[in-house]
Amino acid sequence: MTTLLASPRPAPSLGLARSLLRLHRSALWFWLLLVVALSAAMLWAYGPGYDTAAANVQEQCRTDVEACHFPGGPWLSRYSTAVALTTLVVSFLPLLLAAWAGAALIGRELENGTAHLAWTQSVSPARWLAAKLAVPALFVTAGAALLVPLHRLMWDGGGELLWTDWFDAYGFRSNGTTALAYALCGLAVGVLAGLVTGRTLPALGVAVAVMFALTHLGDQYRPSMWPTVTVTGAESLSLPDHALQLDHGVITDDGVRIGNNMACTDTGGAEDLRSCLAHNDLAEIWATFHPRSHFWPLQLVETGIVLVVAALAVTAAFVLLRRRTAAAGAAV
Repeated sequence: MTTLLASPRPAPSLGLARSLLRLHRSALWFWLLLVVALSAAMLWAYGPGYDTAAANVQEQCRTDVEACHFPGGPWLSRYSTAVALTTLVVSFLPLLLAAWAGAALIGRELENGTAHLAWTQSVSPARWLAAKLAVPALFVTAGAALLVPLHRLMWDGGGELLWTDWFDAYGFRSNGTTALAYALCGLAVGVLAGLVTGRTLPALGVAVAVMFALTHLGDQYRPSMWPTVTVTGAESLSLPDHALQLDHGVITDDGVRIGNNMACTDTGGAEDLRSCLAHNDLAEIWATFHPRSHFWPLQLVETGIVLVVAALAVTAAFVLLRRRTAAAGAAV
């Protein structure tokens, strides 16, 4: 008896992934080159860039004391430019991913009809969409897993040469888990926008607008995502270093709390403070702030919120695709 052995065929999912990589190989190469360029720039800023700029600043301080307050020089300018550009690019990666996912990954294929062709060649719409999400998400996660630690390394090593603090919007999004969360959310929102519009340019515009709004809302409401610290009396006049002060106010003798009031904040100590309070018929002053130790709690809470939005966008994309293909099948 002769046994015919069928030649092994690649799994449909693996073949779909390969097809996706071939179709979007230009975008993949761009992503790899971007990751390499950003990594090289951040390593330079962490090492020789910082060392040379810091030595320049120290030299200026030795020759001119006033120059210590406003240092300059070409090396400091190069270092600051490298930090600023890498921070901006890492911070705005979600918008780029959303634009690409909406326009090229989904919108163009629906507009050209290649998606419908794939669905007729033993590839179900759900599997097609799953591959469209999974393959880019893998590369995005790998890239972010490299870029975020490098940015954090550069940021922590910047010392006094940095121009912003931990709560700066761009730096905050680039220094922790929110960078990956927003990137994955940008991918999910872009895919959903492409399915909703079914056209390249409208998908691009909708995806970028939605992600811009999401990042803006994150920056706006970030301070309220974790309980703040409130101190009263003389302690409110000397907050911890690098604290994000949110409000400063007074309490009247009647017990009324008034925010955004800077009365008696220029006093020199506890005795001067008490004298100022008595003179102005006030009982106490207070300040509300986030200490630097709140960086990771704020990061993790915002990461969770953004990932929930991403999950909702993915769910909506699958539901929308199923309804459209079911309606098309019923019409046929």
